[in-house]
Amino acid sequence: MYRYDEFDAEFVRQRIAQFRDQVGRRLSGELTEDEFKPLRLMNGVYLQLHAYMLRIAIPYGTLSSRQLRKLAHIARTYDRGTGHFTTRQNLQFNWPRLVDIPAILDELAQVEMHAIQTSGNCIRNVTADHFAGAAADEVADPRPYAEIIRQWSSLHPEFSFLPRKFKVAVTASSRDRAAIQVHDIGLHLKRLADGGLGFAVWVGGGQGRTPIIAKLIREDLPEADLLSYLEAILRVYNLQGRRDNKYKARIKILVHEIGAAAFAAQVEEEWQRIRHGALKLPEAEIGRITAYFAAPAFDSRPAKAALRKPDRAFDRWVTRNTHAHKQPGYAIVTISLKPIGGIPGDASAAQMEAIADLAERYSFDEVRVSHEQNLVLPHVRLADLWDVYQGLAAIGLAEANAGLATDIIACPGLDYCALANARSIPIAQRISERLAARQDEIGELKIKISGCINACGHHHVGHIGILGVEKRGEEHYQLLLGGSGAEDAALAAITGPGFGPDGIVDAVAKVVDTYLALRTTRDEPFLAAYGRLGPAPFKEALYASAA
Repeated sequence: MYRYDEFDAEFVRQRIAQFRDQVGRRLSGELTEDEFKPLRLMNGVYLQLHAYMLRIAIPYGTLSSRQLRKLAHIARTYDRGTGHFTTRQNLQFNWPRLVDIPAILDELAQVEMHAIQTSGNCIRNVTADHFAGAAADEVADPRPYAEIIRQWSSLHPEFSFLPRKFKVAVTASSRDRAAIQVHDIGLHLKRLADGGLGFAVWVGGGQGRTPIIAKLIREDLPEADLLSYLEAILRVYNLQGRRDNKYKARIKILVHEIGAAAFAAQVEEEWQRIRHGALKLPEAEIGRITAYFAAPAFDSRPAKAALRKPDRAFDRWVTRNTHAHKQPGYAIVTISLKPIGGIPGDASAAQMEAIADLAERYSFDEVRVSHEQNLVLPHVRLADLWDVYQGLAAIGLAEANAGLATDIIACPGLDYCALANARSIPIAQRISERLAARQDEIGELKIKISGCINACGHHHVGHIGILGVEKRGEEHYQLLLGGSGAEDAALAAITGPGFGPDGIVDAVAKVVDTYLALRTTRDEPFLAAYGRLGPAPFKEALYASAA
């Protein structure tokens, strides 16, 4: 993984000193909350419903054991013993005292972490496939390119105050595990016709109150031209993006209004003007960054499974929570942060420390954060899976539900967020409990819940999406069906009238019952069945009794 150089360390140190002074002036009353707001947002600090919240950057979702232990220490020392992993591969602390935040940032700097550009109208944390560098189906590790983008975009003087926040994601597999088509810029690393590496470039995707699937504006961008092309995109957006209305300020609105072809033409014109300048990536620099992500020293000896008694729960976990690795004898392990009835994405300090120990012993000291609010051990020997499973079972995180109906994405909702209209967490917990006994029968089913239109729970791209709204002073929930954030990206459609907190759980169960009754085979996935059947039978099941 990438290690700080002298510039990185000094840059973070100076920012902490600046923010410590700003916090002191806020606490003394010298700064009002309105004056303090842009300063705290530059350092990842939000004012939530009940307290300040600190959002910590985890670039492209990669952590060392040392860093995860530090996060556990911060959770125990400065928060309430828990951290929340987000759909941006970040971690949030929901209860820090403002006076303690400079000390937290000091602690983070000790392990080469920070909270810069996790908020505000800037280029946010660059995300990547959480299986990067390990997946058998990738053409190359996309993380070096994510790191190059991180370095280019950090405090970029032209793009520090964009019309709105800006998000970039990178993948390198035919199976899109980074949801690149619902990002402002999505990059698909691939082999070009000449055999070299390059990118397909998607622009203008996003969720929120105006969900839009990104448009492919270039299929064959050479890797050396990556930064110049991104700079051209950002320049066009920075000049033309709306600044008079924040709800129409995202690049997706610009691309939609002028058209993808016109936008691409403007980018091409700007790119031709700057592409041969200082932004052209030298092979030596690509190689230098790539060296930080070299594959670990895998054991090439044949894997020998340890002798043990048969264990159906372990076998089920291996089937659901491990993935093919590019190195024979190894597997990728998904650690579900979704125990039945638990809070999606939460991990206690003790759990984080235990996972750090497992990563150090069994996964070359590396942990990943997925945009699905789970953790990943990317390099585990097949012979060690039993020991890893036992270690996870001891901390309550051996749930074999990766990708199943109880592996629910949910935003913090009205329990924490000042923007939310409804609670997400209790709904996720109740649906998890309701469907747990049938999740293997149901198969892959992605349920995603947002507590407001900002869509932090990605409800627009859920197979089943749930949006919490306010209706006559009470919490209400819209039900959406048919979305996907993968390579077959699609936006879910609202089924009809919404439901109360009790009714939405029943509604999800009815959708599941209808799917199970009408699928052609046990192996027909929910999205395939929904595409074949259309919304009619699901709407009938949901609303017929009310007609």
